[in-house]
Amino acid sequence: MINNIIFDMDGVLVDSEEALPVACVEMFKRRGVAVIPEDFTPFMGMGENRYIGGVAEKYGIPYSLDMKAEAYAIYGEIAGELVVVYDGIKDMIKKLRTMGYKLAVASAADDPKVNVNLKCIGFSKSDFDAVVTGSDVTKHKPDPQVFLMACKQMGGLPAQSVVIEDTKSGCEAAKAAGMLCIGVTSNFDESILKKAGADYIVAKTPEIIGILEKG
Repeated sequence: MINNIIFDMDGVLVDSEEALPVACVEMFKRRGVAVIPEDFTPFMGMGENRYIGGVAEKYGIPYSLDMKAEAYAIYGEIAGELVVVYDGIKDMIKKLRTMGYKLAVASAADDPKVNVNLKCIGFSKSDFDAVVTGSDVTKHKPDPQVFLMACKQMGGLPAQSVVIEDTKSGCEAAKAAGMLCIGVTSNFDESILKKAGADYIVAKTPEIIGILEKG
């Protein structure tokens, strides 16, 4: 029986896929390096160290944490205009609460970015039973650490938990954690998510309610 629902953030609750590359492109630009948004696609869902570091590596630039800090600062300035909250997210959260589920957010993104995104939705960490970010873990997706930590904080078991994910690495992490996985096709095709282990596929996150109601 599923008691716990663990949401990834980007591509599941919000669409920040335009805002984050814009911030990172600007960060590199300020350092005299011309990169393009598409450079970041292979590193989606792996945490910002890899997201930024992978592109830095591609262009032969040493990665440093101050690059991430600068990108986050720019992100915070533009998030209000560029981060899109998916339709029905607030109502979905309220509905799941009335259904008795415990809710968590487990994101590869670091704490500053998760806080900005939650604010864009109109939430804070206190609205969830657990919030685990890339700042809290030592291993990133496809490693299952972030999901196992969220599950532990909720006081649940992996077998009683379902992860809502939109990336290949996220689905792989969910299955490695021993959890059910619902893939959302916001960024990757259904075939890719299924190959990564997704048990169910939805086009939009609020559609998970239909799956949960069927048991």
